[in-house]
Amino acid sequence: MAKFILGKKIGMTRIFTDKQSVPLTVVRALPNTILQLKAQRSDGYNAVQVGAGEIKEKNVKKPALGHMKKGGALHLVAKEFYTEENDNLKVGDKVNVTQFAKGDEVTITAITKGKGYAGVMKRHGFHGGPKTHGSDHHRAPGSIGGAYPQRVFKGKKMPGHFGAVVASQKKTKVFDVDEKENLILLTGSIPGANNSWISIKQ
Repeated sequence: MAKFILGKKIGMTRIFTDKQSVPLTVVRALPNTILQLKAQRSDGYNAVQVGAGEIKEKNVKKPALGHMKKGGALHLVAKEFYTEENDNLKVGDKVNVTQFAKGDEVTITAITKGKGYAGVMKRHGFHGGPKTHGSDHHRAPGSIGGAYPQRVFKGKKMPGHFGAVVASQKKTKVFDVDEKENLILLTGSIPGANNSWISIKQ
């Protein structure tokens, strides 16, 4: 059965082993509640919808309120995870960090940090022009096309909105799991800002 959970990125730290310093990302994943089970015969695909985070009833819209009460809990965020089968699960069950173990390889999905409106050097890694006084081309993108066909091709690397997109990172290793504090320690960095919601799936 697939392993999955929603958690909050706390920040980064490191642990010293006998041989090296290991950079780690700390994720706090409090027990999630299963809000809905989707099946191939009724919905066209198998999935599990889980909720996480606390929210007051007055701040939940009525359609979502009735949906969440079926699962017996109110949550700030909800997300679906695709699964092969849901036979061993039921609405209202809890999902916690104990399903993960040291050495597991997981996929992390989160919204990356927003960088606002950025130029081509920051957004695409352009090298820029000469830095000397005689040049008037330092950080500009340069030519964006020839005289023909009198238009800019789609996908041209230009300045624009940078970051704040959904990104997935595969084969991230679980370094350790703290069941008492509901923490998952992941090796290396992961997408997303501190205190942002991330999904973890094996």
